[in-house]
Amino acid sequence: MRALRPESTIITKASRVMDCPLQSDKSQVFAHADPHAVSEYVNRHVGSHCILMPNHGKPSASLSHRPLANLDLCRISYGGSVRVTSSALGTLYHLQILLKGHCLWRGGEGEHHFIPGELLLINPDDPVDLTYSDDCEKLIVKIPASFLDKACSDNQWRRPSEGIRFSPRHNLGELDGFSSLLGLVCDEAESEHALPLIQEKYASIIAGKLLALLKSNVSYDPLSDGNPSFEHLSQFIEENIKKDINLEHLAQLGQMSLRSLYALFEKSAGTTPRQYIRQRKLESIRNSLSDPRMGARSITEISLDYGFLHLGRFAENYKKAFGELPSETLRRHS
Repeated sequence: MRALRPESTIITKASRVMDCPLQSDKSQVFAHADPHAVSEYVNRHVGSHCILMPNHGKPSASLSHRPLANLDLCRISYGGSVRVTSSALGTLYHLQILLKGHCLWRGGEGEHHFIPGELLLINPDDPVDLTYSDDCEKLIVKIPASFLDKACSDNQWRRPSEGIRFSPRHNLGELDGFSSLLGLVCDEAESEHALPLIQEKYASIIAGKLLALLKSNVSYDPLSDGNPSFEHLSQFIEENIKKDINLEHLAQLGQMSLRSLYALFEKSAGTTPRQYIRQRKLESIRNSLSDPRMGARSITEISLDYGFLHLGRFAENYKKAFGELPSETLRRHS
């Protein structure tokens, strides 16, 4: 069991991220701007929300923004006390890290004043109700739900059917290596020589780190020996052998990505999932043709039962698999 560290130590470690620029002037979109103009930009690029500000004073807002693969990085300050609300984020997660000032959060668990170094994770269906202090500044990372789902599948973690949900409050000092990762990601987003493939890798690491480090409803139980996932999938194939089996659905049943599905079948059956399914269909047809109890059913009727719509290609695949045409199999056992 991990020993608890004094809170002062955690906050000191978390505050180190405030020493990192995270985003430079290269990413600046607004400086000394109207907060409502900044809010409108955020609505277009980061997430739908409304702001409510006092009528007195002339606050000046600032915003830096950079996309990185499937993510968006946004550093924002409204320059005055502002209340930010939203009914829900739809299909987005918001990772919000307080850099300066404080922010009052109202949620299902009550209220909490976030201070620099603390992290708020807003789930897609969570209502948003935040009040910024005059000097509040935060980094927001927008993450599409589909991207976290993919990271869950790639790591073969069990995604809940109701969707991934994180607990809202976290401390950056407790997330080992995450501060440094954020700095690297912001640098990569601003790089003049950024490569899409590299940016996708960074974005994937962010998603994987969040799933690994933050408390959520994802199950991380490892697969046991003997490839039970392959046994489960092969049983499903046998039970649905006459149907058109979709590989995406097969991967979902195995709670893995398509790439992992192909690797599993290569390791367990020495072939691809599609070739495995086709071979099992052909073997089932051969068993039917070899059974004298089948009566007068035609080869065409049987092949169509198993989803082979192109009869010439079916006969070719059958002969390649068994060294004879389906008509020859039928004739020998009639």
